[in-house]
Amino acid sequence: MLKSTIAIALVASLVGLAGCATKDETIGTAGGAAVGAAVSNGGTIGTLGGAMVGYGLGHAYDQSHR
Repeated sequence: MLKSTIAIALVASLVGLAGCATKDETIGTAGGAAVGAAVSNGGTIGTLGGAMVGYGLGHAYDQSHR
């Protein structure tokens, strides 16, 4: 559990620190990481994969609502 929490925080902070992420992308990343961690039972690959998918969904949502 601790490992997945650290991974979620790390991914969300990296996207936020990049300065190019919108609120929707950041929320998508954090949500995707949480879902990926839950599905993969805390696995790092699943968490990071979920974060990447969540970022993509957040980006698509942001683009369609401009």
